[in-house]
Amino acid sequence: MPDIMGKMDIAFPNIGVYLENVPKNFSVFGFSIAMYGVIIGLGFLVALIIISRIAKWTDQNPDDYWDIAIYIIIFSIIGARAYYVFFAWDLYKDDPISVFNIRNGGLAIYGGVIAGFLTIFIYTRLKKKSFLLFGDTIMYGLVFGQTMGRWGNFTNREAFGEYTDGLLAMRIPTEMVRSGEITELMRAHMSDATNFVQVSPTFLYESLWNLCLFIIMLIYCKKKKFNGEIILLYLGGYGLGRSWIEGLRTDQLIMHTTGLPVSQMLAICLVIFAVITDIIVRVRLKKTSA
Repeated sequence: MPDIMGKMDIAFPNIGVYLENVPKNFSVFGFSIAMYGVIIGLGFLVALIIISRIAKWTDQNPDDYWDIAIYIIIFSIIGARAYYVFFAWDLYKDDPISVFNIRNGGLAIYGGVIAGFLTIFIYTRLKKKSFLLFGDTIMYGLVFGQTMGRWGNFTNREAFGEYTDGLLAMRIPTEMVRSGEITELMRAHMSDATNFVQVSPTFLYESLWNLCLFIIMLIYCKKKKFNGEIILLYLGGYGLGRSWIEGLRTDQLIMHTTGLPVSQMLAICLVIFAVITDIIVRVRLKKTSA
């Protein structure tokens, strides 16, 4: 591969994949549309289709989930943006209006998950439905939506890790990367003849991890022992992967007081919570059935 890449090119040189002119935006009637937003939107749509299929498969009414969908979408996006902005305020303090511009990314999945759970809780209380059953069903759509959504990070050239020369190493032109995300190690492996950084594609790692988790959840769907078990499987399984992958990223959101990566710490806490809760519930069920 040549040392100079086109501005919109992305490459995975160690597996021989060279992509030219990967669009970040496209125009419709003169209006620019971000690929990031299109992919996130498609992720929501596919997630809803999966949720309705799971509902039918488990003898529930799919209409209940279409009814709650619009609320989850709206409040999850608000929560994801609020979480990101709160922990990356330095990026917005000089231009607060930019908080409302999500076309270039800036959504944190854990913020969306928190807001989504709150929305489900309030909705099920008002409708007198089972929060745990609703949560179990929605987790399938959530994790597959995340699998798709990470490819929005790919088109945005974000959510990557430190320099690597591993099998899946990814090259991105430096002019398409925020300068604050280019580390000294990346610069050390650049020469005067190159115009790209070579990084770990952590968006890809997480997408593949989520896909594997989705398959495991599907296999386990009708084998669960109690309502809420799929929620715990998601929280623990996703948290386990995120706690590792987050440590590789160069764009971590940092807790203001501790200097620790907030999403990594939250992921670890959720793994612990999921494991302990699962054990407690299983022990209680075993005592009840004894």
